Amino acid sequence: MDKIIRIEDLTYTYPGAEEPTLRHVNLEIEKGDFLAVVGNNGCGKSTLCKVLNGLIPHFISGTFSGNVWVDGENTRDADVGSLARKAGYVYQDFENQIVRPTVLDDASYACLNYGMKDYEACGREALYRCGLKGREEEYIWQLSGGQTHLLALAGAVALGPDILILDEPIAQLDPGHADQIYEVLRELNETYGKTIIVIEHHTEYIADYCRHVLLLKDGQPAWLLPSEEALSRVEELQESNIFPPQVTIAGYRLQKDCSMPINNLLPTTVEDGRKAFSSLKFQCKNIKSDLLLAHFQSEENETFRKLKSMKADDLNKEHAVPKKAAQFKDVTVSYRSVKGKPHTVFDRLNLTIHKGEKIALIGSNGAGKSTLMKLLVGLMKPSDGIVELNGVSIKNVKTEQLSRQISLVYQNPEEMFIKDSIYHDIAYAMQVRNVEDWEKKAEALLNRFRLSELSERDGRLLSGGQMRRASLAIGVALNPGILLLDEPTANLDIATRKEIMRTLSDMKEITDTVMIATHDMQLVCEWAERIIVLCQGQVVADGTRDEIFGNTSILSQAGIRPPEIFSMGQALDRRAMCYTVDEFLDAFSYEMENVQENKAGGKYNDAEIIRECAG
Repeated sequence: MDKIIRIEDLTYTYPGAEEPTLRHVNLEIEKGDFLAVVGNNGCGKSTLCKVLNGLIPHFISGTFSGNVWVDGENTRDADVGSLARKAGYVYQDFENQIVRPTVLDDASYACLNYGMKDYEACGREALYRCGLKGREEEYIWQLSGGQTHLLALAGAVALGPDILILDEPIAQLDPGHADQIYEVLRELNETYGKTIIVIEHHTEYIADYCRHVLLLKDGQPAWLLPSEEALSRVEELQESNIFPPQVTIAGYRLQKDCSMPINNLLPTTVEDGRKAFSSLKFQCKNIKSDLLLAHFQSEENETFRKLKSMKADDLNKEHAVPKKAAQFKDVTVSYRSVKGKPHTVFDRLNLTIHKGEKIALIGSNGAGKSTLMKLLVGLMKPSDGIVELNGVSIKNVKTEQLSRQISLVYQNPEEMFIKDSIYHDIAYAMQVRNVEDWEKKAEALLNRFRLSELSERDGRLLSGGQMRRASLAIGVALNPGILLLDEPTANLDIATRKEIMRTLSDMKEITDTVMIATHDMQLVCEWAERIIVLCQGQVVADGTRDEIFGNTSILSQAGIRPPEIFSMGQALDRRAMCYTVDEFLDAFSYEMENVQENKAGGKYNDAEIIRECAG
């Protein structure tokens, strides 16, 4: 096939950097490919893509050597404007690409700048291709997050480039909007022949949509392979902090630890796994839900009566009713729209948060997660109803006065940095409030969050994981009783994500109550004790992970999706409730006999089953 991109001996070093970010890169990309670029944070993914549209070296200076040809033209000889018509780029912070007030105006703006007489027709066609037909006259603030991302894509598509590059296209989107983005990309690739390049951490989407995967390692391509083969290289991917699909990891471990034969490549999707894992047997002893009680649903069964008694005793314990940390009482939030009726976010919302809880707040984009958090810290006021902290209404309390009780860490960590160093950012809130020994406390926080060696660095220049840790340190500087985190693991590779997970596990020592708003269902299932589901401004579900993810109607209504390994377990046996690969491997065995045989042989007695159910 034709090579639409050729790179020869490319080396690039950012201004002031001691080492090059890209080193002697040689690469060819086929016309019409759907390519995923993967690698750990800092390996050069975004830098490589900025080379392709000419931002490097024409806009971002530095030391540049080698040659890059895009659709037959050397980027050294072309300017950024002409290259934009060859390689369209949608940035990770795509909101910055939206520059006009209405949808059609924004989609056609680039074409207007180029003096194209049919600029409006080009904008309309781009909106059609990107799934936004019918929204031409809407204001951009009427769009959801996913629709706004599609609008940024339409602005690039309107210029007619043969190459489209997207940096982390679904990092902050719910599954429904993420699916929509990738379905549009598939259509652009298969129907309109566009070459698609995505920088992506979500390997389950790579498995479903991409044809090839490019692994960058230490500023160089390690390999470029078909997706199935690439994702099967589990050890190599994990060494580069890439998390292969959970189904693939399960297959790898079954093959390695249990000598389970798997024909050809490891499975990369649930459908692949359904075939590859067909010989697995489900072990009933691992179920800790009411499904296990199906054998004991008679009141005459002694085991069932014992279990009911145990649960009733637990509920009667005094500590089972914790104190209230925050409460929403008939809270309504609405705001005027420039166009159309006023928009209502919450309509008589009632919700109680108890001290000591680890809560995950989930739901689709626009469900009200960020609004709920802003209400708690006083950044927004309800149109009606009461918001309480520790039993006291915050209606007339100034935002700065709430900072000792509650703190919000923003979705974009760079918004937390207002000083020229991490040390001063962490110390600032304590210093202006004349907190005793604020200098020592700032040093202690630097040490706790492993930031001591970075204390004099500007927070905005740190890596993704370092910024997240620094923003958490700022958030807990005043020892708030409640800590709110908005999308704490967005845009992170596996190593950085695990690092943030470890940090969150340690938060219990610092703050009583933690609430996280997130689309990261693995984080939800591994960390949260309580899950609250928002949908169209209402709490549609509130409970444990089994109660939430075991309810298909709730998942459909709220547009959420359980971890892939949960779907894999359900595809093999509807009784399985597996949220991690370890739980899946515990629940299914390649050699273990089935539950009925084990039960008949006396392997599991009623007492053991009661203990399993009681958890």
